[in-house]
Amino acid sequence: MITFLLVLAIFLAFNHIWPEQSWIHGVMYILGVWFFIMIIRFFRSPDRSTNGGEQVILCPADGKVVVIERTVEPEYFKDDRIQVSIFMSATNVHVNWFPVGGEIVYYYYHPGKHMVAFNPKASLENERATTVIQGPGKRKVLVRQIAGAMARRIKCYPKVGEPVIQGEELGFIKFGSRVDLLLPVDTKIEVTLNQKVRGKQTIIGRIPA
Repeated sequence: MITFLLVLAIFLAFNHIWPEQSWIHGVMYILGVWFFIMIIRFFRSPDRSTNGGEQVILCPADGKVVVIERTVEPEYFKDDRIQVSIFMSATNVHVNWFPVGGEIVYYYYHPGKHMVAFNPKASLENERATTVIQGPGKRKVLVRQIAGAMARRIKCYPKVGEPVIQGEELGFIKFGSRVDLLLPVDTKIEVTLNQKVRGKQTIIGRIPA
């Protein structure tokens, strides 16, 4: 509604200043409608079935896999983890979902920079929010929402101590951004670099029972 009113106000102001219609008005109308449609598409939240299970790590976001590597996670685990990173362009759905069910045992919001989200340094230097879910067998999965160059706001809905269900909405990142998953080192990864993935449906990996 705010976007619609903003576009309408611009149209009215432009026509008030330059009432005689011309090709410039036509271009402005086309750009205004295009902008409105893009904003509506950006904030969409599709209704999808969940393709999960207790040992399954579901994809938390739409986008492309840009990192699969073993690394040391310095914030919470402080030990080796498998990192899988998903880059979301401005045209992707930007809702984020819980990759596993369980209980939230850690959450922390970090203010920071706004480098392009596919930059490796973005994981530790950009604005970000870290959530850790303890699932079945007390196995823990870390989800890190990372703001990109255009993003200026991260939302994470649940709080520490709350139970969560696999596939429920975790939060939202506005405009181009990224989500990192930090998984146990024995996770069997089932995606590849540069693979396009869908939230709630693509299986990122499986944790042994």
